Amino acid sequence: MLEFEKYLNDFNSTINVWSFILNLVIVTLIAILIKIFYIKYGRAISDRRKFSNNFIPLAIGTLLIITVIKSSIALSLGLVGALSIVRFRSAIKDPEELTMLFLVIGLGLIGGADKPVLAVVSFALILPLLYLNAYISKNKGVVTNKAFLNINTSLNDITDITVAIEPHVSYLEIKRVDSTPNGINASYYCTVDNHAVLQKIINDVKSKDEKALISFVEQPDLLL
Repeated sequence: MLEFEKYLNDFNSTINVWSFILNLVIVTLIAILIKIFYIKYGRAISDRRKFSNNFIPLAIGTLLIITVIKSSIALSLGLVGALSIVRFRSAIKDPEELTMLFLVIGLGLIGGADKPVLAVVSFALILPLLYLNAYISKNKGVVTNKAFLNINTSLNDITDITVAIEPHVSYLEIKRVDSTPNGINASYYCTVDNHAVLQKIINDVKSKDEKALISFVEQPDLLL
């Protein structure tokens, strides 16, 4: 019993439980808002809803780590040693995903440093800036200059598909054509300057085959 009381007194002297709870609640709420914002305004082509599920545990985990290591030098050294053997290997497909992860980690750091007001103020300032950036990018209508286009159609002549695409792009290269009993499956590398051009391609292909399946994937690293 004496040992437990000693431990409890030591814990209370290094970590304020109520401050920790307050920081945990604020960080969690802000992480939820960031998740909602990213799902609605993010431009990554991956599953944003699935990816953003990591925001809350990442923010809370960062908060817990910072809360622990700031209370004891010995714990901080031990934790650094333990984490040095951990290797995280997760492919980041879009720079926007990495940016959001850094934002969430920064939120956890602020919460762990016991700066709830700074967390709220930072969120109130940063999110409008992110919205403004998303709004400007949306109005510019830029998708990418480089793209992978796949068309599955009942048409049997590849020329019909190519003719529907060529007028709208500055570069077009056929990468693969599969002839099936139901038609043709064609894959292209191309350049698409904006959403309007992409819609024109879809409309022209659909005019030749209403049931055509069209898949468009951004490929910013393509060397065309």
